[in-house]
Amino acid sequence: MIKTELGTLRRSHYSNELNPSMDGLEVTIMGWVLTIRGHGNISFATIRDKNGDIPIVAKKGDCPDELREKLSILKAHSSIAITGRIKSSEKAPTGFEIIPSELRVFSDVEKIPPFEPLAKTVKNIDTRLEVRPIDLRRKTLQHIFNARSQVLKSIRDYFYQQNFIEINTPKMIATATEGGAALFPIFYYNKEAFLAQSPQLYKEQLIMSFEKVFEIAPIFRAEPSRTNRHLAEAISVDLEEAFVDYNDVMNRIEDIIKIAIVTVSDYAKNNSDVEFIIPSKPEHIPRYSYDELIEKMQKAGAKTEWGDDLYPSNLKKIGVEGFYFIKDWPLGPKPFYVKDSKTNPKISESFDLMFGDLELSSGSTRIEKRHELEERMKNKGMKTDAFEYHLGAFDYGVPPHAGCGIGLERLIMALTGTENIRDVTFYPRDVDRLTP
Repeated sequence: MIKTELGTLRRSHYSNELNPSMDGLEVTIMGWVLTIRGHGNISFATIRDKNGDIPIVAKKGDCPDELREKLSILKAHSSIAITGRIKSSEKAPTGFEIIPSELRVFSDVEKIPPFEPLAKTVKNIDTRLEVRPIDLRRKTLQHIFNARSQVLKSIRDYFYQQNFIEINTPKMIATATEGGAALFPIFYYNKEAFLAQSPQLYKEQLIMSFEKVFEIAPIFRAEPSRTNRHLAEAISVDLEEAFVDYNDVMNRIEDIIKIAIVTVSDYAKNNSDVEFIIPSKPEHIPRYSYDELIEKMQKAGAKTEWGDDLYPSNLKKIGVEGFYFIKDWPLGPKPFYVKDSKTNPKISESFDLMFGDLELSSGSTRIEKRHELEERMKNKGMKTDAFEYHLGAFDYGVPPHAGCGIGLERLIMALTGTENIRDVTFYPRDVDRLTP
């Protein structure tokens, strides 16, 4: 009647597979205890599995006394299985309840979490992160990560439909991908190596063989930023394509954004308790040049000059909102592989995708000629010898190409109205956090 081992017992149904029309059917459900309430000779429990909640009613005379007594003293988060029969009930939120006949308690709770499992919000995110597996049981986060999973699937489906091939590139590298100091050094046997800032150089090489490639994988940036939108380890959706330029890549991103919005909207429609703030799907994502925005900022009274970064405070002053591209940035600060404009050598064929003042993506047309790459690297004070493995590929005919990286976590923030990037990351890594 009450056991503690799984044995041969297996779940017969998930919560979303049960309904009142199954009245009288014996089922086995598994999950963890969400709530327990006792009223004399009757105990009410709610069991949550990956798909939802299941009401349990243990009443004297309807189920064994031993089972009812054990159920009544279980703590929230206990992991259990219940076998019982479905009974339709107009009073139950689901339209039915389960009358238990067998209980298995796989694990009793040793500690009480520092927040309620039903809480929609818990102010101290560090408290939540310390018990992240329990935090992720809350409905708010369940919806975020289920929607995130659906978005990833829709993005992958788009790439496969467009004849891209999925790649995997090394995350331990010998030299900096983009130069600069934002690197995590590691010991690689008896030599120094680095965690990859991006798959940039590898995906450029791979378009020589496959033309259209994408990767969804971690990137590592050692930036000392303590904001609600920066991570040291993030997931990047990278694409690279041969025989196109940055305009074609912006078209790709526009497709992806529209697909992602539809995906999240559909998820919300199928889950009535979702509280996402979902942006409306744009017919077309506006494309502003860097020069155009600088001029608008100056007219709005912002202290900015050509060559300055476009700071969030200044973007707010000119009222740009929703999704939009900023293109044709000054070439100077851009990575060595970004191509310059045919009409103005001080301008790059590059873009950022923004959502309000939040940067979601960065991309460009790439340089396809070795001598131009070497000249750019030298101008940036980089040692070309350290990149010979990459430069050597350009001796064999690299086609014109372009690509970008999209920050998955920031995209999910934009799609769901989430303010803190840690709430769209399973286990965040930042300046202050290396655990759990």
